[in-house]
Amino acid sequence: MECVFCRIIAGELPSRKVYEDEGFVAFHDIRPKAPVHVLVVPKEHIAKLSDYPDTEEGERKLGALFRTANRVARVLGLEGYKVQVHVGEKGGQEVFHVHVHVMGSPS
Repeated sequence: MECVFCRIIAGELPSRKVYEDEGFVAFHDIRPKAPVHVLVVPKEHIAKLSDYPDTEEGERKLGALFRTANRVARVLGLEGYKVQVHVGEKGGQEVFHVHVHVMGSPS
C-alpha cells in the first residue's frame, strides 16, 4: 500500500487520532499550521476532491466529509476554525487521498 493515509487508516503507521467512525478518521497533522490542525480523511481511498462523481452519491459523500469536519471541530472545542482543501498538485495537494484540514485555536 503506497498511500500514507491508507496506511494510517489500516493502523500500519502511527497517528494521534482525535476522531473515528465507520467512514472517517481524523488525526493531528504532523506539520501543523495552526495551534490545532487536524486532518479529516475518508476511509475510502479517493485521490482528490474533484474525483467525486457529480451524482447524488458523490454529493452524499462530500456532505458526509464536511459534516464530519464540523463534528471534529466540535470534539476539539473549536468555536471558530478554518476548513481547507487542496485539490490536485496545482492546488497544493501533497497526499493524494482526499482530506480536509481543520485549523483553529482552542477556546
